[in-house]
Amino acid sequence: MAVNTAIKVALRKYVQTSSKNVYASILNGKVSSQRSQFSTSSRVLSEQRPEPCQASRLTDIGTRRIFSQEHDMFRETVRKFFQEEVLPYHPQWEKDGQVSRELWLKAGKLGILGVTTPEEYGGPGGDPLSGIVVAEEQAYSNCSGPGFGMHSLVMNYLVRYGTKEQINKYLPKQLSGEWIGALAMTEPSAGSDLQGIKTRAVRDGSDWILNGSKTFITNGYMCDFVVVVAITDPKAKSAAHGASLIIVDTGTEGFKKGKNLDKVGLKAQDTAELFFEDVRLPGSALLGKENGGFYQLMEELPTERMGVAIAGIANSEFMFEETRNYVNNRKVFGKTLSHLQTIQHKLAEIKTEVSVGRAFVDQCLDLMVQKKLDSSMASMAKYWISDLQNSVAYRCQQLHGGWGYMWEYPIAKAFVDARVQSIYAGSNEIMKELISRKIVN
Repeated sequence: MAVNTAIKVALRKYVQTSSKNVYASILNGKVSSQRSQFSTSSRVLSEQRPEPCQASRLTDIGTRRIFSQEHDMFRETVRKFFQEEVLPYHPQWEKDGQVSRELWLKAGKLGILGVTTPEEYGGPGGDPLSGIVVAEEQAYSNCSGPGFGMHSLVMNYLVRYGTKEQINKYLPKQLSGEWIGALAMTEPSAGSDLQGIKTRAVRDGSDWILNGSKTFITNGYMCDFVVVVAITDPKAKSAAHGASLIIVDTGTEGFKKGKNLDKVGLKAQDTAELFFEDVRLPGSALLGKENGGFYQLMEELPTERMGVAIAGIANSEFMFEETRNYVNNRKVFGKTLSHLQTIQHKLAEIKTEVSVGRAFVDQCLDLMVQKKLDSSMASMAKYWISDLQNSVAYRCQQLHGGWGYMWEYPIAKAFVDARVQSIYAGSNEIMKELISRKIVN
């Protein structure tokens, strides 16, 4: 079952009781086009589900053969959540550099944190597609602040590799939103090449002593605990054979958080530097097998890279619909921009490319659900879709003219947020290296 009975009851209750008009006070009406684009009553009632390119809007609910009506119901509720609990407050969070703790608690109460966490661990027990719904709806809202994806990824690591003690300690509070999780891989001198990691954890009796630093860590500033990638066997023939995952709680002596980094985009998403100086940790802080960390990362990285593709294609669909609405209303020389053939052709190009990307992503998702998606295909999706997203952002911003350069317009935020997609989770240059290995070998 995609979403269990308990969560469905909670979702229905949320839909019935929440009725705030979220758009009245946002940016003096500058994002009002999102209101019609994201109507929660836009479900397509058809036994034969159309593809997005066949529907009235690329963002319509009820499309895509990989989903079911149960997913549609869940999607309507998640969409409503992002419209009412995220979108109105996001401009302030962009100024703050982080979202509120209250948002995390609301998300936990609704049950959209760690949607795929098994029921046996207290989670909703949703199928993989239910988790994808949450990621897509965040991208459709054009609100990049909430680090729900990273938080849920950390939960996956705990479910897959955690001890009973670790699961009981962290998962319930992650599910409720009380605790925020982070994963610390990147270092000042080790980005896409994880084998360049220098952070060290050495044995001291039954304890570990952790030293090193991490940077660009999503949820790093707000996190209550972080899973750290560290070298535990410096004598191993390579870092891949000597790395482990270690859990560090916020407040542990020697663990310090640097400033919330000032980024080009993702303004409301906290991203921080983390420092570890002689941090003493119990042996029980080890997550999974000692010296098995690199292989654990490799098992989960395709999922993380697909996360980039999932958000990328969904946000591309958002940008297309946002731009279509703009050119249908913006007048020039007495007519709307959409009357110009050059504009019509540009929209035709964008819709076609986005639809091709959507077809490939959904093929990958179908394989992922069947546990048949390999690293090479996930790398293809990550690199190609993030490049497409940047291309769509550039063209859609251009079609907005000068207004597209104004921060109050959603396309401006989408433009700067798109840039990092081709960089993190492994740069696109590294993705091509990974893809080519399977070709030449």
